[in-house]
Amino acid sequence: MDLDWKICSRARLSRDARFDGKFFIGVLSTGVYCRSICRARTAKESNVRYFPSAAAAAEAGFRPCLRCRPECSPGTPGWAGTPSTVARALRLIDGSSLEETELKAAGVESLAERLGIGSRHLRRLFLRHLGATPSAVVRTRRMHFAKKLIDETSLPMNQVALASGFGSVRRFNEAIRKTYHRTPSQIRRLARQTEASQENQYFFRLGFRPPYDWSAMLAFLAPRLIPGVEALHDGHYRRSIFFNGQDGYFDVLLGQEKNALDVCIKFGDPRSLIFIIERIRAMFDLNADSTEIVRCLGSDPLLAARVEVAPGLRVPGSWNGFELAVRAILGQQISVRAATTLAGRIARAFGRPFSAASGLTHHFPSPEVLADTDFAGIGLPTARAKTIQALARAVCDGQIRLEGIVESDSVLAQLCQIPGIGKWTAQYVAMRALGEPDAFPSSDLGLLHAADFDNPRELEARAEAWRPWRAYAALYLWTVPDIDSNLRSLARAQERLTAV
Repeated sequence: MDLDWKICSRARLSRDARFDGKFFIGVLSTGVYCRSICRARTAKESNVRYFPSAAAAAEAGFRPCLRCRPECSPGTPGWAGTPSTVARALRLIDGSSLEETELKAAGVESLAERLGIGSRHLRRLFLRHLGATPSAVVRTRRMHFAKKLIDETSLPMNQVALASGFGSVRRFNEAIRKTYHRTPSQIRRLARQTEASQENQYFFRLGFRPPYDWSAMLAFLAPRLIPGVEALHDGHYRRSIFFNGQDGYFDVLLGQEKNALDVCIKFGDPRSLIFIIERIRAMFDLNADSTEIVRCLGSDPLLAARVEVAPGLRVPGSWNGFELAVRAILGQQISVRAATTLAGRIARAFGRPFSAASGLTHHFPSPEVLADTDFAGIGLPTARAKTIQALARAVCDGQIRLEGIVESDSVLAQLCQIPGIGKWTAQYVAMRALGEPDAFPSSDLGLLHAADFDNPRELEARAEAWRPWRAYAALYLWTVPDIDSNLRSLARAQERLTAV
């Protein structure tokens, strides 16, 4: 990735939060690297170097700043590097294990194999676009998460070491001292102390690049919440989770600090925290770059007014891909409210009971449970029930994977092979479960009406200009009214009445 030093310099001098996490600043005099928003004394231009990733800065010999905490910056945008290979590799790394073996050659070989390329070519792509090898990216990610656990939790250091993927406490201590020139205990004493939390309860601040329309996110999720599995109250989103054989829940709200969500996680196994955090980041689309999306979509007159009204719109993701796919099947040809009612009935009838948090009563049932379930008495049409069963069996048999996806096109094709799943459902799943920013359910009646087109082919032709952000365009058309579009539709309706 070639950084424009002039743009980086302006962002650094203005401390522009929109560039937070998109590049990092190495300061030669101190030997630290910082975020673009760092409040430390501004260094001279001749005394700084710019890096496309934290891993690149670390590989160049700079250590993380203890003031601006690079580990708290928004994640690398999903479209960083090449539009496909590097972005998919980063998504796989985000959802992968942090064990020591991943830093060995076998880990890089395995990652390259899943991407369908050679390991040497993968290293070249990472060096070109991120300034560091895949192994360096994993090391930096692991170190950042360890620092976050030291600062933001009261976990004992041996558990911090395990949760952040270090093979032993000794290696953890050595790595922290080498990186930060301080011991883990010294770093924890420097961190802002918080009130003691309950057992197995953890608090995190997850950063994002502004603008971020949190109220729009909640407005989209509210009518689609699965009763008993999800809850929304006073700006808090809460849901039950079942992961690696253990259950828990998390609670998310807009943080009091600028440009961050506050997250409370209640879960028994701290080794799972990194995976839970990454899923939450994806669920609330925290790695998106609204500035780039607005620049692309705002140039189209059909979307310009909507984008101007809500420049911080994000695509809501999902906690569990299978759950979202079932929810999409339930929503076929019925209202959102009716689909939500059916989803709640399925959760109550077949889900695992859960009572550890207010408003939450169940976990959503797994594919294994729904594969051969009798849906009688739920109010679900027979054809719809068979589609859900077929999807569940395909997931159980490993024919379809809805987690850790490398190539969404293959998943879309597999979904469409299941009787009862069409293009609309598959595209909706890609949009919200797979995190595909270019997914676009063009046959959706709401989109056709909002865009004032008569058929999906016309809308798809218009949407070519919105690539690779068609999922965001769909969300704007669904959720943000456009006065000019409404007036045009009214005029057309009046013309038809006059003609009759």
